Amino acid sequence: MFTDARNLPDRTSVEADLAIIGGGVAGITLARALAGSGISVCVVEAGGLKPDPEVQSLYEGENRGIDYSPSGTRLRFFGGSSNHWGGFCRPLDPIDLEQRDWVPFSGWPFTIDELRRYYEPAAEIVEVAPGRFDDSDYWERVTGEKLPEWVTGRMRLQFVQFSPPTRFGSRYQDEIKTAADIRVLLNANVTRISAGDDARAVERLDIRTLNGLRHSVKARYYVLAAGGLENARILLLSNDVVQAGLGNQNDLVGRFFMEHPHLSGFAEMVVVDIGRLPKIVRERLKAQGRFAKAAFNPTQSFLREQRLLNATFTMGVAGAVPAGKQPNRADAHDAARRDMLLAARHFLGDEQHAAKPGQEDDVGVWLGIGAACEQVPNPDSRVTLSAQRDVLDLAKIKLDWRLTEQDRLSFYTNLRSLALEFGALGIGRMRELIADRHDWSQPVHGGSHHMGTTRMSDDSSRGVVDGNCKVHAVDNFYVAGSSVFPTSGVSNPTLTIVALTLRLADHLKERIR
Repeated sequence: MFTDARNLPDRTSVEADLAIIGGGVAGITLARALAGSGISVCVVEAGGLKPDPEVQSLYEGENRGIDYSPSGTRLRFFGGSSNHWGGFCRPLDPIDLEQRDWVPFSGWPFTIDELRRYYEPAAEIVEVAPGRFDDSDYWERVTGEKLPEWVTGRMRLQFVQFSPPTRFGSRYQDEIKTAADIRVLLNANVTRISAGDDARAVERLDIRTLNGLRHSVKARYYVLAAGGLENARILLLSNDVVQAGLGNQNDLVGRFFMEHPHLSGFAEMVVVDIGRLPKIVRERLKAQGRFAKAAFNPTQSFLREQRLLNATFTMGVAGAVPAGKQPNRADAHDAARRDMLLAARHFLGDEQHAAKPGQEDDVGVWLGIGAACEQVPNPDSRVTLSAQRDVLDLAKIKLDWRLTEQDRLSFYTNLRSLALEFGALGIGRMRELIADRHDWSQPVHGGSHHMGTTRMSDDSSRGVVDGNCKVHAVDNFYVAGSSVFPTSGVSNPTLTIVALTLRLADHLKERIR
């Protein structure tokens, strides 16, 4: 059942066994997983069923670190940021969850085995099942092309599968609407999570609407699932009992904000014979009803040996160097590509690409390279509250996203490894376009992946929530979503958010009787 909170009588109190703050990927997944379990659920969604500029403006905030838009990366209506999700799906790697002595603050409370059993049902929810994320034999068979056999031990192929993408709000709206034990409050902004005097339990949610109404939701258990930025903001705003904010006794809420730094324009690969590079490496392919693209990732043994952060690289054809055309010497890139291809075609091509006396043969193509990187957990990269206020008179978010020297050096080492791998295979040569390795040569962008601000650890001095995603020292309060990730890995977080939420649902079924 869907109810617009703006149409309820003022001071309405709604009761349920479980209240979920947020109707995005985590909130919808959790509600669906609990449907029919005998647990009554109230999902409190700040937006409606469609985007609304006035509602969206509540996400506006202040930025003081790397150029980033706190509001432009989130959507405040039912379905949350799945409404603009690109559909990229891949699980985390085992090393991403490990405690690594070269990665400060790394280590999840469990290993990848704890998530593996949830990844397949998660793949069904995002509509990419069965998952074929590491199965080179499968992709060779269905595409009919032989994949490269890596020779240096530095790099490997993994496969990104693409959800349609699943828009959780529209895809699962009818199912939730007809569920007898799920109620969704729309246009209901949680302004405070109110705890008891000793802060050992949450007692209610205070709600306001943009048309001036005040409501409350009372439940036995609560789950905060409002996204990696808003989760931290709501906890910091809930400071009536704990002055620093609910769950923030150790000053960890909002710290360790992580993104996946995305870079482009830093290098390109020149290739004489594009036929040596399978299509799935250079473009998104559809096979047996599913879309996928190969990505280049460092091997886990290489990451350990070189003490690196994880990374992923993808490629696509960016242009051709046509035969018979003289280079544009005014364009340094055009001339450099042609010169490199002419010099390399004797060992990158075959006989048909060998130079012929007095004749310029077919030259080749160049590939653009995109990269996304793991970010080291950094306590100074954080979300705090701004002095600016929104229309509900709540402090806006202040975001300070920071990267470190370790992030930069790890990226460049992984990039060099990719170049060496392609050279060893005789496929291509990399043109590095980085002017100064002591700085990010190109603008760094995020992937709208907000992680780490309510990080998970069984040690309350290192995390906001424990291994079951329960807020330390608060008996009936949990957090869902990528804000609990202690480390980011390099995979798009959506599939892991769904898997981790299914795990939380199993825990809550046992706890809520």
